[in-house]
Amino acid sequence: MEISARTSVISAETVPAEEIRQSKSMDPYLVPLDAQDNPQNMSALRRWAAVLVISSGALCVTSASSVAAFTEQSTAETFHVSHEVTVLGISLFVAGLGVGPLFVGPLSEVYGRNIIYRASYALFFICTFPVAFAPNIVVFLIFRLLTGFFGSTFLSVAGGSVTDMFPDSKVANPMAVYTISPFIGPVIGPLISGFINQHVSWRWTYRVDLCWVFIECLLLFLLVPETYAPVILKKKAANLRKVTGNPNYYAPLDRREGSIASAILISCYKPFQLLLFDRMALLLDTWNALLLGVLYLAFQVFPIIFEDKHHFSIQMTGLSFLGLGIGMIAAISTQPLWNRFFARKSAQFNGKMPPEVILIVGQVGAVLVPISLLWLAFTTYSNVHWVAPIIASIPFGSGIYFSYASTFTYLVTAYRPIAASAMASNAAMRCAFAAAFPLFAGAMYNRLGTVGATALLAGLTALMAPLPFIFYHIGERLRRNSPFAAH
Repeated sequence: MEISARTSVISAETVPAEEIRQSKSMDPYLVPLDAQDNPQNMSALRRWAAVLVISSGALCVTSASSVAAFTEQSTAETFHVSHEVTVLGISLFVAGLGVGPLFVGPLSEVYGRNIIYRASYALFFICTFPVAFAPNIVVFLIFRLLTGFFGSTFLSVAGGSVTDMFPDSKVANPMAVYTISPFIGPVIGPLISGFINQHVSWRWTYRVDLCWVFIECLLLFLLVPETYAPVILKKKAANLRKVTGNPNYYAPLDRREGSIASAILISCYKPFQLLLFDRMALLLDTWNALLLGVLYLAFQVFPIIFEDKHHFSIQMTGLSFLGLGIGMIAAISTQPLWNRFFARKSAQFNGKMPPEVILIVGQVGAVLVPISLLWLAFTTYSNVHWVAPIIASIPFGSGIYFSYASTFTYLVTAYRPIAASAMASNAAMRCAFAAAFPLFAGAMYNRLGTVGATALLAGLTALMAPLPFIFYHIGERLRRNSPFAAH
């Protein structure tokens, strides 16, 4: 399956290498992308090393979003505030993750991937210091928002780096490795945080985070090359002008129209224009947003289930998230099967498979999620063995992965002309839900109980479950009538 988000969503405006080479014959001063310049011609070892560093960077960022789950009580005691205020530590971080892509996307199309990675991760590192050593709750919350904002680069630009380095025929596996990283990160966060907060001060959670971010910074500088072809050509053209003394050499990016400010402005309003005027994008994004909201709500719910009902310690409650992680790993292990399935489907359509076929993966996820939540709801009684709700969470992890993998790939394929905006709209809505859900989790579960509240979530996801089935059948007609989709 090309989870590829032909996901070079950020590189939607990239000038194809073949087009550059053809233009060279017409304009002798247009710098071509030669074989030695093409990032796809780097050694497999170097490309995979870059993929693993980028993926671990995304993992680090998203785990940082959820490590706050088990610091909330201690933070509230330290700063003399209510528990509800400290929940903002997660919500504001996720809000930053949603806003960031609107800005870093256009910047990466002008300045390249590497400088954006390095600058944003360095700022992510710097802003984690005030979180770890915050003198008061205001400083803590402001810098949680900023760390989310700067860390968002790896949720928006990184997919483009992966597809820069691999042709379509080979991109599925590296993209699958990258795709799972942002979703397994929130599962690893509570696991790490649980063990730390069981034994030492909550501040050590963020100090450990600092060490991880510092290592990622070093790896970014050492192992991740520039992969964005237009920027590679821009640097090559500048070098040719310097060496030859001929000012006529240029790259396509040198003739880019408009300013970076206008690019950011377009990036900001286009996603919301898509949500307002395209029902298919709106409904798929709402479905995804609901799923991520439920995932982040789990950071408030699992302590209720396992600490209050089963008397788990903090570190054992962190381990209870392993069910979600196992589900995600099980889902990604089916990648070779999906690859073969879509190869057969593509052959049936003479190599021009409609993007709606990709939603078959989402259909599997749409069925698994409500079943898992309903199963989880009725295993939260204190007289039911604690292993039952953990097992019940496994299909939820798998369903999350299948749902996102299909939606991401579908959006960037069906909305290819504005793929970056399609993904930005999805990210903005997802993060809005993920930021809001933890805020009312406590009140909802206190009012409805663990069974009623979880069953309510199962019902909501069941209402959304028909969407990938519906769009599989009518998506092509909707695309023909959409002013945004590729026809």
